[in-house]
Amino acid sequence: MKRTLGYKLSIFAFLLPALFLFIGILIAPIIMSGYYSLFNWKVGYPLTDFIGLKNYVELFTSKSIGFPKALGNSLLLAVLSVFIQLPFALILALKLAKRIRGERAFLSIYFMPVLISTVVIGQLWAKIYNPEYGLLNVTLRSMGLDSLTRIWLGDKNTALAACFVPILWQYVGYHMLLMYAGIKGVPMELNEAAMLDGCTEGQVNRYIIIPYIKPILRVSVIFAVTGSLKSFDLIYVLTNGGPFHATEVPSTLMISMLFLRNRYGMGSTIAMMLILLCFTFALLISLAFREEK
Repeated sequence: MKRTLGYKLSIFAFLLPALFLFIGILIAPIIMSGYYSLFNWKVGYPLTDFIGLKNYVELFTSKSIGFPKALGNSLLLAVLSVFIQLPFALILALKLAKRIRGERAFLSIYFMPVLISTVVIGQLWAKIYNPEYGLLNVTLRSMGLDSLTRIWLGDKNTALAACFVPILWQYVGYHMLLMYAGIKGVPMELNEAAMLDGCTEGQVNRYIIIPYIKPILRVSVIFAVTGSLKSFDLIYVLTNGGPFHATEVPSTLMISMLFLRNRYGMGSTIAMMLILLCFTFALLISLAFREEK
């Protein structure tokens, strides 16, 4: 009994530093943000103007804030990520897992954008989209398609789609690598048995490989959706939420509230809504992928 108690205490002692870090870095800021969101607080003024849930009501009703528009943009990015980025990543993973020639080289090439700083990627694509000397418009002009040239990041009709392309390019390799690892874990016996039964490659992918890697797909969907809800850095570098709030997302709106409008209470409210949305979607996706025992 004493040995068991000492063993448990030693485990707790080793976990204690990590627990303090977890509380200090994650839990405490969430609690503080929730507390600040109940006040009409501005930097330089005392934290005395308690307004309860009025910030949350104003967030969804005030046209001057524009949170529903920003949330809609994030949800659109999430839909595009799930139905364009993830299928593309799955196709790449399925092809690369077939032991093609240069498999390792292709894995490195597709994963390389994940390792590059998002600020660098933003600057790179800003040059590609430049209306005067950008690669995209120059290519269109050289093909005689001058009518298709645009100020891609300055047109409210194309800005959000132009921001999504770099997001797809940067993270498709990340999801591809997750799925590739899952496919490599499928027992060879299952594939061989299916091929002996006369299954085509497409049928093997549909009925064996994809169901087998369902837990990996669940993780990828959660990452894609929550990542879209939290998207900030690439959009901030490319458009800073413009033009005319066409690419505004909750994170850029939060920065605007905190540092431009000096409304720290409203900024904390947006932060809390992001946390709640991410947890809610992660839970819903997990329930959608749940399997009966």
